Amino acid sequence: MVKKMISICITFFLIFSLCSTSVLAISESEVQSQVAAHGKEAVTGNILIWFLCAVAFLKVSQKIDTFLSSLGINVGHTGGSMLGELMIAFKGIKGASGGAFGGSSGGHTTNNNSSEAFLSGGLAGAVGRTAERNAASSVTNQQTHSISQKMYNSSVQKGGEFANTVIGAVAKGNIKEQGSITGERAAEAMTSYFGHTGKTNAPQFSDMEIGGGRIIGKESIGGAAPTEFAMYNADQYMKPEGTFTTETAADGSKWYKQTPQDTVQRTPYMDANGDVKYNETIIQQLPQIPRRKDKA
Repeated sequence: MVKKMISICITFFLIFSLCSTSVLAISESEVQSQVAAHGKEAVTGNILIWFLCAVAFLKVSQKIDTFLSSLGINVGHTGGSMLGELMIAFKGIKGASGGAFGGSSGGHTTNNNSSEAFLSGGLAGAVGRTAERNAASSVTNQQTHSISQKMYNSSVQKGGEFANTVIGAVAKGNIKEQGSITGERAAEAMTSYFGHTGKTNAPQFSDMEIGGGRIIGKESIGGAAPTEFAMYNADQYMKPEGTFTTETAADGSKWYKQTPQDTVQRTPYMDANGDVKYNETIIQQLPQIPRRKDKA
């Protein structure tokens, strides 16, 4: 019985290897050329066939592990239901493809562009982009995606690349469409995005909001009283008036930063002769928001 099972396994492995060699060796440029030559649907069909072969191979492997365990041979088990995990990944791929596994919409050019965007970086890239979008929806309280949110929470605590990619997308995105990161979650995001994670005497942030090319809030350094600040993405805003510094985020983006500056405040009053006069006092106030480049 054992010999029969081993023979079946070897045969299946050889068949799978022969069928999957060309798929594993193909480059991104070759895939895109196939999309241009044969259309999205044909290439998508090939990917679906590859995916089903992978599911079949993994299910057989799982059965073999169960059989060996019954014989008293120790085998390693990772995760829970292998098929369930693969279907979650497939769902992510389907979402990233913009319906590539369903019906098509729009013209031929639009389909090719969406296919190229979907195939960019391969299947891993498609799933990764979907995870980033889902995490962004979670941190902006638009939708809840438990798996992506857990990935984000784990990454942001370490100042990881995944979290910083999500934060950067929200920080520079359209606030009407993507929303913003606020509250304690924004304070944690600020610490990660500007490389303060794990540093001694790192700034403490509060009353934060991140989104739409702007970051506003308060920061406290060394236990001092919190000070207001405002930051503007250099690719989206003109240089602000007055004094400012430029800081670089984890993704390489540049941000103009301003803190309250001396500002003359004029309060009108009427004197004994009925003339309007002004009392002038100097206060600390954030300068006027600079103009956006897309509205200049």
